[in-house]
Amino acid sequence: MNPDGDTLGSMCAMYSIIYHRFKKKADMNVVSNIPFNYKFLPNIDLAQRYYDKSLVYDLVITLDVAAIDRVMDSKIFFDKAKCTINIDHHKTNPGFGDYQLIEPEASSCGEVLYNYFKQNNWTIDKDSAICLYTAIMTDTGNFRFENTSSNVFRAAADLVEAGANPNYIYKQCYETKTKNFVMFQNYCVNKAVFLEDNKIAYTTVYKKDLEKFSAGDDYTDGIAETLRAIDSTEVSFVLKEVDTKLTKVSMRSKGIDVAKICSNFGGGGHTFAAGCTIKANIKDSIEKLLKEIKL
Repeated sequence: MNPDGDTLGSMCAMYSIIYHRFKKKADMNVVSNIPFNYKFLPNIDLAQRYYDKSLVYDLVITLDVAAIDRVMDSKIFFDKAKCTINIDHHKTNPGFGDYQLIEPEASSCGEVLYNYFKQNNWTIDKDSAICLYTAIMTDTGNFRFENTSSNVFRAAADLVEAGANPNYIYKQCYETKTKNFVMFQNYCVNKAVFLEDNKIAYTTVYKKDLEKFSAGDDYTDGIAETLRAIDSTEVSFVLKEVDTKLTKVSMRSKGIDVAKICSNFGGGGHTFAAGCTIKANIKDSIEKLLKEIKL
């Protein structure tokens, strides 16, 4: 649900390895629209949402999925599969599936895959290198976030040598925004609310806002980070209306554990970047979140 660069990059990298190394057929199943800035990923055009619930796969692999309900109604493929593997890096992942490869200390699912491919001496082809570099770069905020380790830079260097072009990938991910995208984000930031001496910052996104800008689900990506970047802000969040009784939340912080906050609502993620879905309207969701934030 709402796949990011790490999710999509990891998926396409795994697809490439399965196809080129093992000569096996694989389907890439996505349950939300693919953001326009990731359309450059090798083989991403083969990804689609599968609706035939009679399909029974020999193997289903989840990538960058912190909780199985994030795959929505595609969970039926996971449940019916002969074997399942859960590959992830979120510390809140409960360890679902027959086999798990979860590395909470890794910056991204892409880094988990990179480590695994190298440990097994699997050749990382150019397509996989592009995908893994994209996954790692985007989940580290272009190598700026606190999850950027020395291993991240070693992996990035290796992937560049394997064919990933940093300049091209950066431009595709960060410099291909439409006018509507930029105007929508500016609109959301401009109506942000600040509390507790500007330590808390949040903004709301209603369906009417999305309709006004013909905005897709990915248009809210990065808004929480923009609010967190304000020098006085300690925690930021974006609330997006699903319906009158359901609100999606994306949280960011500089110090407090937002994964713990989101876990109280059935969500999770990382210490300083997490999300959840609250069974309430936006107004009530704001009140619930503020009660959980301890500065």
